[in-house]
Amino acid sequence: MIKIARSSRRSRRRYTGKKYKYFRKKRKRELERPSIETQIGTEKKKIQRTLGGNYKLKLFSSTFINVTDLSTNKTSKVKILRFESNEASKDLNRRHILTKGAIVETELGKARISSRPGQHGLLNGILISE
Repeated sequence: MIKIARSSRRSRRRYTGKKYKYFRKKRKRELERPSIETQIGTEKKKIQRTLGGNYKLKLFSSTFINVTDLSTNKTSKVKILRFESNEASKDLNRRHILTKGAIVETELGKARISSRPGQHGLLNGILISE
């Protein structure tokens, strides 16, 4: 079985279906890693080294979120009670995946996630009033 590396380079085909001329191999800098699908659960993180010696902190699951109340400008760490919705994709919504823009029910009320948990390694949110 041949393993094919995921790549974020240009497609080999145009929108019409015509093939572009193939002139080189894949490059390390074009490497694409599988997406991190953050869920509600026990805290699980991983450090991922990236290009240039930098790193990303991957968050696989968490039960807490830092919620900011814009009316009082106070931030507090609260427990996530349940998943509400994710407008990014029907598939992410059905599987209860937490991404930027997802809405969760917390002890303070509903909050919209404002961080990117798969890359920042933490959940930050803004309290939304109804």
